Amino acid sequence: MERNKEIYQATLVGGVVNVVLLVFKFVAGILGHSAAMVADAVHSLSDFVTDVIVLMFVHISNKPEDKSHDYGHGKYETLAMTIIGMALLVVAIGIVYSGIEKIVAWTRGELLEAPGMLALWAALLSIVLKEGVYRYSMVKARVLNSQALEANAWHHRSDALSSIGTAIGIGGAILLGQRWTVLDPVASVIVGLFIVKVAVYLLRDGIGDLMEHSLPDEVEDDILRLAGSVDGVTKPHELRTRRIGNHYAIELHILMDGDITLREAHEKASEVEDLLRRKYGEETHVAVHVEPVNG
Repeated sequence: MERNKEIYQATLVGGVVNVVLLVFKFVAGILGHSAAMVADAVHSLSDFVTDVIVLMFVHISNKPEDKSHDYGHGKYETLAMTIIGMALLVVAIGIVYSGIEKIVAWTRGELLEAPGMLALWAALLSIVLKEGVYRYSMVKARVLNSQALEANAWHHRSDALSSIGTAIGIGGAILLGQRWTVLDPVASVIVGLFIVKVAVYLLRDGIGDLMEHSLPDEVEDDILRLAGSVDGVTKPHELRTRRIGNHYAIELHILMDGDITLREAHEKASEVEDLLRRKYGEETHVAVHVEPVNG
C-alpha cells in the first residue's frame, strides 16, 4: 500500500502541473497565433490523460492474487504503459500531420500568422516545469520499480523536449520576421517526430512484456550464475523468464545428486528460490524443478 501511495503522489504532482500548463498553453497558442504551441498544448492534454490512466491501473495492478489471477494483477501496470504509448503515438501523428499541412500551405504562398510573445513565454515555462517533473517522476519510478510511472516520466520528458522545439520555432518566427513564420509549423513537425520515437519505445517494451518477452540476456545470465552458486546444485538449465508488472517470474531446472533424500533436495531448491528472491525482490515468482545428476 505504501508503494501505491507514493506512485499516486508522484502522479498527482505531474497531474497538477499538466492541468496548469495545458490551460496556459491553449490560451497562449490561440491568443499568440501559434500552431506549435497549440500542438504542445495537445501534448500536455495527453499527459494529463495518461496521469489518470496511471492512477487507475496502478490501483488495479497492486491487488493481491485471487481465484482468476494466480499470478496477481501486475500485468495491468504493463497495460497502462502500453496505453500511454498508444496515446502518445496518436497525438504525435496528429501533430505531424497538422504541421505538414501548414508547411505545404506556406510553400504555395499562403501567409502564416506570426506567433506572439505570449506563446514563447508559455514554451519556456513548460520546459522548466516539465523537465523538473520528469526528473522527480523518474527518481520515484526507479525507487518504486514502476513501469507505469517510468512511462509517465518519459511522457513528461517528451513534453519538455517538445517545448524546446516549440520555443525555437516560435522564437525564430518572431525574431526573423514574416518570411520565417514557417518555422512555427516546422517546429511542431519536429516535436511530433520526437514524440513518435518515445511512443515506439514505450510500445515496444509494453507489448513485449504483454507477449511474455523474456528478461534481458544479462539478467538471465545472472539468474543462472546465482542458481549454480548454491552448494550441491549443478547445471541450472531450461530457464524461462518474463515480467509480471514490476515483478519477475523465473522458472528453471537444476541438477543434484540423485542419492540424497527428498528433504535435502527440497531444502536445496528452496535455497535457490530464496537466493533469487533476495536478489530480485520478495514478490518474484520462482519455480525450481529438481533433476538427478545421475538419472
